[in-house]
Amino acid sequence: MIIEGDCAEVIKTLKESSVDLVITSPPYDNLRQYDSLPFEKFQMVARALECVIKPGGVIVWVVADATIDGSETGTSFRHALFFKEIGLNLHDTMIYKSEKPPLSHNRYEQKFEYMFVLSKGPPKTFNGLQDRSLYAGKVSSMTFRADGDKLSPGNKPGAVNDLKLRGNVWTYKTGKYLSTMDDEAFEHPAIFPETLVKDHMRSWSNPGDLVLDPFLGSGTTGKCAHELGREFIGIEISKQYVDLAKRRIEKTENQIAMFYE
Repeated sequence: MIIEGDCAEVIKTLKESSVDLVITSPPYDNLRQYDSLPFEKFQMVARALECVIKPGGVIVWVVADATIDGSETGTSFRHALFFKEIGLNLHDTMIYKSEKPPLSHNRYEQKFEYMFVLSKGPPKTFNGLQDRSLYAGKVSSMTFRADGDKLSPGNKPGAVNDLKLRGNVWTYKTGKYLSTMDDEAFEHPAIFPETLVKDHMRSWSNPGDLVLDPFLGSGTTGKCAHELGREFIGIEISKQYVDLAKRRIEKTENQIAMFYE
C-alpha cells in the first residue's frame, strides 16, 4: 500500500505497535534535490515511528551529512542520539560504502553513509547474512582479549569455517543498472541500491512481516518487499514520486504473477 501525504501525519494514523521493520532514508540536509527534513520535523517522525514499531521491531535509518563551509553538519549523529533519547536502542552503527562523485572538498572524499539500526528492545528477528571466509580451512593466528589483560589464542587448526557472519560495513555498486535495472527509477535523484534493501529486509524481518518506508521516494523498499514476500506500507509526499513508485511496484507484481502462472 502506498499513501500520498506528509509522513509525520500519516504515521499517526497507523495502528500502534503494528510495524515489524522500517527501512528508509530521509531527505537529509541539502544532499537531495528536493526539500530537506528540518530537525524539528524529524523529531515528529521519530516519535511517530517509535509508536508504530512493534516491541522487538527494527528501524534501519540511512543518513549522511552535508558539508557546509567545509565542515559536516552532524545531522546524522543528532538523529541517532534523538532516537536513543525517546527510548530506542542503537543496536548497530553500520556503514553503507559506495563510490561517489568527487566533490573537491578540502578533505578526503566521502565514500560512505551511516545505516543506524535502531530497535525497540532486543530485536525479535536476526537472520545474520554470511559471506565466504577468505581463510576457510586454514589455521587461524588471530588472538582475542578475554577478561583482564591476557591474550587468548584464536581458532584451533581447521576451525576456520567456509562461511562467516558478515561485518557491519556493506559495500554496493551504485549507478545506472547497478542500483537497479529499472530505467524509470532514475527519475528520482537519490535511490537505494535494491541489494542493500533486500539485505536489511532479510536480516531483520521474515516473510509476512510488515515493512514501512515513510520516505518512499522511487519505491525501492516497496518493490523489494513484494519480491521477498513482506507486507508493505510506503508514504511519500510528492505525487510525482508516488506515481513513479506505483509504476515500479505494479511492474514487479506483474512479473511475479507471470512467474507463478
